[in-house]
Amino acid sequence: MGAAGDARAGSGATFLGALKDAALVALITLGLSFPIVALKTEQDLQTRLILVERWGLVATLCAIAFALRLAWLLLGTHVRLPRAASLLDASSMAKLRLLAPWIGLLFVLAFPLIALGIAAAGGPGPLKLIDNYGIQILIYVLLGLGLNIVVGLAGLLDLGFVAFYAVGAYSSALLTKTFGLSFWIVLPLAGILASFWGLMIGLPVLRLRGDYLAIVTLAFAEIVRLVLINWVPVTGGYAGISGIPKPTILGFPQTPLTRLLFMYYFILALVLIANWVTTRLRALPIGRAWEAMREDEIACRSLGINTVMTKLTAFSTGAFFGGIAGAFFAARQGFISPESFVFMESAVILAIVVLGGLGSQIGVAIAAVVMIGGTELLRELGFLKAVFGADFDPAQYRMLLFGLAMVVLMVWRPRGLIARRVPSILLGASSRAAPGAPRG
Repeated sequence: MGAAGDARAGSGATFLGALKDAALVALITLGLSFPIVALKTEQDLQTRLILVERWGLVATLCAIAFALRLAWLLLGTHVRLPRAASLLDASSMAKLRLLAPWIGLLFVLAFPLIALGIAAAGGPGPLKLIDNYGIQILIYVLLGLGLNIVVGLAGLLDLGFVAFYAVGAYSSALLTKTFGLSFWIVLPLAGILASFWGLMIGLPVLRLRGDYLAIVTLAFAEIVRLVLINWVPVTGGYAGISGIPKPTILGFPQTPLTRLLFMYYFILALVLIANWVTTRLRALPIGRAWEAMREDEIACRSLGINTVMTKLTAFSTGAFFGGIAGAFFAARQGFISPESFVFMESAVILAIVVLGGLGSQIGVAIAAVVMIGGTELLRELGFLKAVFGADFDPAQYRMLLFGLAMVVLMVWRPRGLIARRVPSILLGASSRAAPGAPRG
């Protein structure tokens, strides 16, 4: 009886502790909700700003936080989910790692067919699925692969990568509209011009690192944006550039669906080429110099590595892919303006690289799918209005959820989704085998 009483007392104390912890989480949620969620500004009939109180929404969020934390504390100590490593042996896990990229490639190749099937079953239209969940995600994958060279491989913190994105977009738009050049000629030219500006930003920051490098690159991106706004005779200012010609296949007419399919598979081809080029570069001396500089720049200099050329090649190579993505973006949209190249774009691209895992190419693709696809998915969650009220718009909270997901992921996986990376070359192994080796 004494042991049973002690057990009941212990379980009661555990339950009370869980209640206190859950109440604390609800209290923190209440503090975070004020004034962002609790108060909303609207215009009245006299165009005056008024504050609308939404304490019911705040109470709902606090109740959800309380319930989730309480369930986690009560069930988490008793439920243990089996880990994948315990379900599969070492050889099966190795085979799964080798097959996972090919499974992902087959999925992205078949995605338009899947979108057509979803549309035929009564879901969203194929144009919306392929454009919003296919092309847009692949654009950010291409941008992430470019920034991954600068940040993930070379270890140079760049907060102004959107500047190269803008240079590529405006270069292609101006060359096609002003000089009548074909998109197929303009596409590599946009990458080359962006690469040139990568060299220009690389030269003055050769002696900088860390926070100082981040500040300079951020300033460079802001300078580019201000030039796009104020150089009205060339860039159009805030009005932007419209009527950008769409790429064609040998001049054949295209329906909206065939054009969308062409654009999807074209950006997919660009992503695969960028991934292949990055993989090959990592096996070359320049790629190994990037990774060595990321680990210890002073040690690189002591080994005779030219860190000046190493930094410049990292900036120019990453900027080239950013310019290519910008040229494709301009052709896809048919209209560009400075509002498409704000600092938030740089932050999103950097978050994709960091959350995916620094230096991990597969991680970049997964993080882009989760972040960009997840924010787009919020627009489809209209049924949440039945829970939070008719005025609730899930899309307004995408950045809040984005920040929450970043915090959770940094606590759960501080090195990113794909933290395990195979070295570019191993001691005692031939460098010829490195490109084919499985890597994160």
